[in-house]
Amino acid sequence: MSLFLLIDEDSQAKYLVNLLRAAGHDVVTANEVEIMGLPDEEVLNYARQQNRVVLTRNCGDFLALHQVNPKHPGILAIYQESNPERNMGYRDVVRAIENLQAAGLVLADQFVVLNQWRY
Repeated sequence: MSLFLLIDEDSQAKYLVNLLRAAGHDVVTANEVEIMGLPDEEVLNYARQQNRVVLTRNCGDFLALHQVNPKHPGILAIYQESNPERNMGYRDVVRAIENLQAAGLVLADQFVVLNQWRY
């Protein structure tokens, strides 16, 4: 199952985008759709309008937006660990998405911490 993803400007490394596309996901980046530098609320509104799940490392701001209005296609949050060796690499992100899809998790209206799906 392919996801329609919007990659936030903090996570749009070309290698990650290429890995996600190779895994079969329909991916657009904030840069590609010209929403770089917009407030996070506008990024989430764009995702709502385009029915795309947001992938971001800006966890605090997007969690706050989710709590104010949880109606959205989904938010996939990548938390940075205090120990850099425990941070998720690009392949870890793709694997975590595969794991949550295999579990049949419905992403709509959910704030999902991807770190918990890395195994």
